[in-house]
Amino acid sequence: MELRRLDHLPPYVFSIVNEMKSEARRRGEDIIDLGMGNPDLPTPAAIVDKLTQAVQNGRNHRYSASRGITKLRLALSTYYARRFAVEIDPESEVVVTIGAKEGLAHLAWVLLRSGDTALVPEPSYPIHSFCAILSGAEVISVPLRSDTSDFFADLMEVYRRTSPPPRVILVSFPHNPTGHCVELGFFERLVRFARENDVFVIHDFAYAEIVFDGYRPPSIFQVPGAKDVAVEFISLSKSHSMAGWRIGFCAGNREVVAGLQRLKSYLDYGVFQPIQIAAIIALNDCDDAPPAAANVYHRRRDVLCEGLQRVGWPVDKPRGTMFVWAPIPERFRHLHSLEFAKLLLRDARVAVSPGVGFGASGDDYVRFALVENDERIRQAVRGIRKVMESD
Repeated sequence: MELRRLDHLPPYVFSIVNEMKSEARRRGEDIIDLGMGNPDLPTPAAIVDKLTQAVQNGRNHRYSASRGITKLRLALSTYYARRFAVEIDPESEVVVTIGAKEGLAHLAWVLLRSGDTALVPEPSYPIHSFCAILSGAEVISVPLRSDTSDFFADLMEVYRRTSPPPRVILVSFPHNPTGHCVELGFFERLVRFARENDVFVIHDFAYAEIVFDGYRPPSIFQVPGAKDVAVEFISLSKSHSMAGWRIGFCAGNREVVAGLQRLKSYLDYGVFQPIQIAAIIALNDCDDAPPAAANVYHRRRDVLCEGLQRVGWPVDKPRGTMFVWAPIPERFRHLHSLEFAKLLLRDARVAVSPGVGFGASGDDYVRFALVENDERIRQAVRGIRKVMESD
């Protein structure tokens, strides 16, 4: 039977490495898993305690609201004011999502249909492309090179030669998988262009709090008028180590937020209410949690990058995200990313994500996720050293 929309999806290359990893572990091998970006840090105790308390109240076991409870939307509004000096109306400019990934997928249904086009950087987090594909739209990739100062120019070049004109531009900075970061000037240019050309901007801001070396990532809403042409996704998955809790937010343009809220009213009853209540504590009372998590990822970044440098594999240190985007060493580049990832798994006992899973332009890279402790990362480097020194 034809599976319609699913026929447009390529094989999920990450599953190949995951299956090899599982097989190796069944054989009793110790695999250091730096593949999936699955945080290993525990959720802060205050958030867990509030969940425990809320779940004991039977009134919280009923259906919630797909838009999110009022106090949680207010907490997100307060967070924006405190963190970015930006006003967000909790009544009309925020909808709670079941993680950013769900929100992105359903927002594409609101904004795109067959015949539309969306511009997406490549390489990219898979849902950034596939949310548009699953809506029936065409995705036009824009190369994200190592020098992000050229990215806006590349974006404009691709936009001008695309027909019909793209309806949506989706960006995400700090960027997964590359770790690229931008300054406020990038969003000023992007918002101005969007306003002049009737194009809508989606900014996935999942790594707003996981940044290093003094970098302060801008919200797109720090640009005056951005809410006329944009929404932004915030997630608690990485900032508060709440990945499995599935809690995120879409904020910004009230018409688009209302559209997403309307669609979700047909599809879900919102996040389990005790999780929403606990998320209020995360936003209001746990300002120390994001910098604490960022400090851990910062240290792990340095352990990995400096360790790889010592064994002859130079990689750049990203200023944001919990990932290291590493060009495959020259002598192994002919293997490309999937075969090189298999080699690392087999001979170094280290699992990484093949870059081709983030788009064809990523095939000369692999992505490390900083989800093991310092000593395990050092162990991974020792395993990689053996591969680097092999004949």
